[in-house]
Amino acid sequence: MRTYNVAIAGATGLVGRNFISILEERTFPVSAIRFLASERSAGKRLPFRGKEFSVEVLREDSFKGMDFALFSAGGSVSLKFAPIAAESGATVIDNSSAWRMNENVPLIVPEVNPHAAKGKHKIIANPNCSTIQMVVAIKPLHDVAKIKRVVVSTYQAVSGKGKAAVDDLRRDAAAYLQDSTKYNLKQHAFNAVPHIDIFLDDDSTKEETKMVNETRKIMGEPQMRVSATCVRVPVENGHSCSVNLEFEQPISPQQAREVLRAAPGVIVMDDAKQQIYPTPLFVSGKDEVFVGRIRQDQSVKHGLNLWVVADNVRKGAALNAIQIAEMLI
Repeated sequence: MRTYNVAIAGATGLVGRNFISILEERTFPVSAIRFLASERSAGKRLPFRGKEFSVEVLREDSFKGMDFALFSAGGSVSLKFAPIAAESGATVIDNSSAWRMNENVPLIVPEVNPHAAKGKHKIIANPNCSTIQMVVAIKPLHDVAKIKRVVVSTYQAVSGKGKAAVDDLRRDAAAYLQDSTKYNLKQHAFNAVPHIDIFLDDDSTKEETKMVNETRKIMGEPQMRVSATCVRVPVENGHSCSVNLEFEQPISPQQAREVLRAAPGVIVMDDAKQQIYPTPLFVSGKDEVFVGRIRQDQSVKHGLNLWVVADNVRKGAALNAIQIAEMLI
């Protein structure tokens, strides 16, 4: 079997470390690995397959001889270094938002639109974490009954902001339990903050606009009506989405369950009588997208409600990128 040289840009971050562990778990055919990060992380040592490798400073010559470059180092880094990596011969899979809406760059979820990666693309974009889990759940239903409108509200874990945000959540929760009179209105502990990324001119956040535009691109439906509200909640890991779908054709909750049970990457966890449904604590560390609370929306002619939960650092970021690489090889 052929093996591949893999570089990881942003190797010391939360997603970067998940790149490393998932490559090992899935026995990706790595012949050589290179860990790249900023100067402040240079010299740190990270384990891979029983050995330790030093973290190198990300430079323009870092990608020579590399077959794949997995990026999770921020949009500005990706804008600068992804073309350099591609020119060096590597196929770049980028986890930032830098390339997602570029018309020449495919935006890929392997269970949903693998065909979009056909051709000699040297940069491939990894979608937003909440978008990934939602489209994995709704595309099979769209194929059966055609979705007219999507309304999604997210309940996003603080791990979506990185390890520092998880540490902040724990610290702020401990401080609030000691003295509930001292708090920050925008802290994540014991709070729900409807503000992820920056606000745009129409008062939507950038996160909400990402979900709208990326869903249309991935689904191949540029006119699809999509409305999103994105909220950060005091959960360490695992994003949840409340998804309301309006279809052109009738589809019952039972039909939806059957379709989703047969869908790749989806686990249906839905039994209201037994109080069975997915939660972030349950899905953390798992690869699949979990769907529950499937029920009729009585307010429209053909409507369903879904509850969609996934590990945002795994399927919402690192795993999806590595699945793209696996698909390419």
